[in-house]
Amino acid sequence: MAGRGCSCGPGHLNEDNARFLLLAALILLYLLGGAAVFSALELAHERQAKQRWEERLANFSRGHNLSREELRGFLRHYEEATRAGIRMDNVRPRWDFTGAFYFVGTVVSTIGFGMTTPATVGGKIFLIFYGLIGCASTILFFNLFLERLITVIAYIMRSCHQRQLRRRGALPAGSLKAAGRGADSLAGWKPSVYYVMLILCSASVLVSCGASAVYAPMEGWSYFDSLYFCFVAFSTIGFGDLVSSQGAQYESQGLYRLANFVFILTGVCCIYSLFNVISILIKQTVNWILRKVDGRCVQPCHRRLARSRRNAVTPGNVRHPPGDISTETDGVADSDTDGRRLSGEMISMKDSSKVSLAILQKQLSEMANGGPHQAGTPSQEDEFSGGVGAFAIMNNRLAETSGDR
Repeated sequence: MAGRGCSCGPGHLNEDNARFLLLAALILLYLLGGAAVFSALELAHERQAKQRWEERLANFSRGHNLSREELRGFLRHYEEATRAGIRMDNVRPRWDFTGAFYFVGTVVSTIGFGMTTPATVGGKIFLIFYGLIGCASTILFFNLFLERLITVIAYIMRSCHQRQLRRRGALPAGSLKAAGRGADSLAGWKPSVYYVMLILCSASVLVSCGASAVYAPMEGWSYFDSLYFCFVAFSTIGFGDLVSSQGAQYESQGLYRLANFVFILTGVCCIYSLFNVISILIKQTVNWILRKVDGRCVQPCHRRLARSRRNAVTPGNVRHPPGDISTETDGVADSDTDGRRLSGEMISMKDSSKVSLAILQKQLSEMANGGPHQAGTPSQEDEFSGGVGAFAIMNNRLAETSGDR
């Protein structure tokens, strides 16, 4: 442990706890700031709407000689009908097969618009077990989608890099020997993870803009409201204030509902992938903050520990040559050994964000250079290898735990 024998240097568990508490504090500050902004933007509008409603209610009560209590009782019955899916406008049935299929899609994708909810006890019980399996399966699908998307992105980035090298004359073309020299020139190249975030962000924007161009005329929304719906739906926030494909009739109805399904599926996959990559960068930022806060304390302590270890010999403590890289090292190297180390096969989970970023970087590098490296002998961690983001963290934790047995 890095902090053993030192009062000021945090150990592995303390570093993880500090990282967790700092992230929790930042999220709390983020929530407080968001609440302040939304309250400033929306509170006045809410009060005006409530005042207008009270005036309309009083005028209607006087005009039709109804008491306020009778009128409010009638409106409560309407609210109950609304929760059951009954609307004043002509809308599609909620619980026919197509409506139920739309509902289960919002369940397993965790969007949960809320415009349709089970009203029977049997429906609510079934939803609990159905959602438990469906949501877990969909999360797995999203992670596998991200891995395959990385393969496509890596291939595209490799092609662009090769084209740039050919323009500069650094990559020969034509003969078999030239191809071999070209492979050598690409051996040290690694795609940037930040380009992945940029590509995913661009893809999400393109899908949202394209979907909004369809939703605006079909649903009668403004283009801005359509963009707002796309983010709320694709990010699985799912407020339910705007919900697509709920009208009873549409022009080219079958085609529109198919397009709606494709838009939501593609958008959710893109936004989920983008969130995974952004979460890795957020963890990098949290680690940077911790290093800035604790640097003055940790660095002197590490120097004292290094001096004490020079004269200490313990079982299993092997001094590595200057060129050797330990499996505990956090540095990034270009060799295949370092690539395996960064993939989580030979590294402990001291820093989950670095492992997640390294796994994503390694996957990009492997896919861009013709597929993953094949190990000579299968290791115990191979059954847990793979994954990106939170999925990778869990897999590496399992690999680390199983390796200690």
